Amino acid sequence: MQIFSHSRSAKMLPWWQTCLVEQTEVLALYELLADHGIEVWLDGGWGIDALIGEQTRGHSDLDIAVRHGDVAELRQLLMARGYKPVEREGTQEWIFVLGDEHGHQVDVHSFIFDEHGTNIYGVQYPAEALTGTGSLSGLALRCIAADWAVRFHTAYTPRAVDRHDLKLLYERLNIDVPDQYKA
Repeated sequence: MQIFSHSRSAKMLPWWQTCLVEQTEVLALYELLADHGIEVWLDGGWGIDALIGEQTRGHSDLDIAVRHGDVAELRQLLMARGYKPVEREGTQEWIFVLGDEHGHQVDVHSFIFDEHGTNIYGVQYPAEALTGTGSLSGLALRCIAADWAVRFHTAYTPRAVDRHDLKLLYERLNIDVPDQYKA
């Protein structure tokens, strides 16, 4: 396994290729959290790959959605695996990154729903967004629903990885995406 430097220069790889989170680490973390009763939903690029059913590209991090009430135990479990808080702009109690010495990063997005299913705290996931299912290496995984993944990925200026991800949803799952992502 090659570990890439976090430093950036004109001759280095693009940021999304500089530090890869391997599928084995994704599955190990997912199972660790599940074994402790913590439900997570894969978001971002790994969420797209789960919907597709295979890893389709390198990933700089693992984005997960989790109930805010599980954040303390999640932190504890990941810290026991060598993860530590990563300083970055925009860090809040409900959105933060944990990283390990191998360059793996987990971008944690937490939320709270009230008794009616309305999001009242944290990352504003609608309940319908947390209904996706996918798989990697035969393991069934919760992930962001495909139609919501499209909405989330088109809410900002797309990067090359976003265009790649949405094109795959269109080509492999026949998910409707804006025309700019179909070519």
